[in-house]
Amino acid sequence: MEQEDEIYYITRILDGETEYFSVLLDRYSRPLYSLIVQIVGCPEDAEELLQDVFLKAFRNLSGYKQECRFSTWLYRIAYNTSISATRKRKQEFLYIEESAINNVPDEKIDEMIALGGDEEQIECLRKAIDQLEGEEKALITLFYYEEKSLEEISEILKITVGNVKVRLYRTRKKIYVLMNGKINR
Repeated sequence: MEQEDEIYYITRILDGETEYFSVLLDRYSRPLYSLIVQIVGCPEDAEELLQDVFLKAFRNLSGYKQECRFSTWLYRIAYNTSISATRKRKQEFLYIEESAINNVPDEKIDEMIALGGDEEQIECLRKAIDQLEGEEKALITLFYYEEKSLEEISEILKITVGNVKVRLYRTRKKIYVLMNGKINR
């Protein structure tokens, strides 16, 4: 959906034609659900949080100032809502020593990402991603699954593009470590 179309629907909704919100629901339900479920890990929780996200978006639609794409604004709401939910639950994450992450050669990361469709490799990758913290899962989901640009991720996460690059780089190294079992238990 183009930005102009989104602005048209938003204007109509704000003018009282709330039925147009269903267009936005149809357009963004799937991608937002994908992000949320990656962060929280539970489909039922993700469904509930998705409803919360759309409710927040609807209630605050007049606050959307067109400083960024509407999709970016929605993703930011979804990200913040999901991260808040994971922080409320006491989740235990694996601790990986900094030296294990720092010792991963860059070419190993490139090899890992370049690997094709080996089902065992893909399953190993999925399990490694499942072990990441919420913020890291969001970063991987936005960049690889949702194919968002570094600039758009920067706007969604409210961090600099440079910080997005650094976090993405470190998260890829962490995935490599997790896939290869080099963790402290």
